[in-house]
Order: sequence, then structure tokens, then C-alpha cells
Amino acid sequence: MIKPHIVCDKNNFSLKIKKYLEKKIFIYTLSKSNLIIVIGGDGFMLSTLKKYNKYEKSFYGINSGNYGFLMNKFSPKNIIKNLSKANVVSISPLEMIVKNKNNQIKKSIAINEVSILRQSRQAASISIKQGSRQIIKKLVSDGVLVSTPAGSTAYNLSVHGPILSLHSKKLSISPISPFRPRRWKGKIVNDKLKITITNLNPIKRPISAVADNLEVRNAKSILIKTNNKIKFNLLYDKNRSLQKKIKIEQLRKETS
Repeated sequence: MIKPHIVCDKNNFSLKIKKYLEKKIFIYTLSKSNLIIVIGGDGFMLSTLKKYNKYEKSFYGINSGNYGFLMNKFSPKNIIKNLSKANVVSISPLEMIVKNKNNQIKKSIAINEVSILRQSRQAASISIKQGSRQIIKKLVSDGVLVSTPAGSTAYNLSVHGPILSLHSKKLSISPISPFRPRRWKGKIVNDKLKITITNLNPIKRPISAVADNLEVRNAKSILIKTNNKIKFNLLYDKNRSLQKKIKIEQLRKETS
């Protein structure tokens, strides 16, 4: 039996959807629910997943934002049927561990990607390793992204990174405006090993590390790994699964 609780963004469209649902279905308190309906856009979904993951509920997103890649389309007539027949997709986030210039350690998780970005007018100068293997000794660029399959159609796609299949067990490492080596296209790597990114010139060329939307400035080194101990259970309508959305983006990129 579905026992939904609603978490809603504060824009007018989200609030209208919430009001409609409250008339159609019984809404439970968070503690008594087994499903969280998230009304908003992708950004709101990402922050909600992190905030409420400790309650070990499933999440069903209803899009009231722009693209809504992680969300379902709002269907007033079919909402009860869609909720009862939705398919579950389990995804694990990246864990980002950053050491800053003061040797302080900051941790965060990222569902879409970890972005390493230049912090000043100077381009970033970084090295990238996976385990003990050197992926690139020196990359001079605006930054680099490490993306999950779920996030590979977001910022990663905008910087011409590859789209990964949801169950590929791979991560994408994609440069942002590479200067040296100019034609380095990045790399697809196995998600089992840790990725270490080191700032080669932290004084002259400071960088920020961003886990989805949480930023740590003046990063000296960044360790990134898949945290398989955390599972986010996302629910999707039968005809709009996350796998299908990713496949559509792959076909769109191939034909564009």
C-alpha cells in the first residue's frame, strides 16, 4: 500500500500540484509514509534526496521546473495509477572528500557529478589518478567533471562528455575547455576505484570542488569514489523510466 508524504518547492506551479494531490489522495506524515512525492525541478530533487535519504524512503518526482530529467511528468488523471505501478531505479552517489589549503577535510555526496572548477582568471592545473594509475599527468583547463551515469546527461553532456548507460558501472571524466593537452577528450573509467584530483599550483591557480551544488573552495586535493552503501530509490512512470530517458538522449546525441 502506498503511503505518500509530499515535499514541495515554493513556486506557484508546485504549490498548485500539491493542493491538487491533497484533494485526490491521503497524505501521510513523514514518519508514517513509505514514499516521498517530490514536486519541483531537478535541483530541488537533488537537494531533497540528500536531505531525506536517512529516512530510507522511495522518491517519486513530479516536474514543475524546466527539463525535469529526474522527474515524472504531472498527469492529473493518472497520478494514482502511475504511483501504484511505478518502476524503481536504485542509484548510488559519488562521495567527494576534499582537503583545502588549510588542510581541513570536507565531505559531501553528489548524485549527478563532482565538478572541479577554476576559482580565478587563471586556468586550473591539475593531475588525475585512478587508484595508482595516472590518467593524466597535467591538465590545464577551466576544470574537469566526474559524472555518474544518472548525471551523464546533465552538466557532463553540456561539456561534450559521453552519455553512460544507467547500469554500466562506469564514471565519466570530462575536461572543461581543455587548453593543454588541447585535444584531450576525457576518459570513461570503472566505478570501483577511487579517483584522485590534485591541484598542481594551489597558490597561483586556486580551484573549487563542487558536489552537485555544494562548493568547497581552495581545494588542494579531491578524492572521489562511488558510495555503494547509499542507495537512492527513484520511482518512474512505466513509459518514462530513467533508462529510457538516457537512451533517448544517447540517440539524440548520435543523430544531432
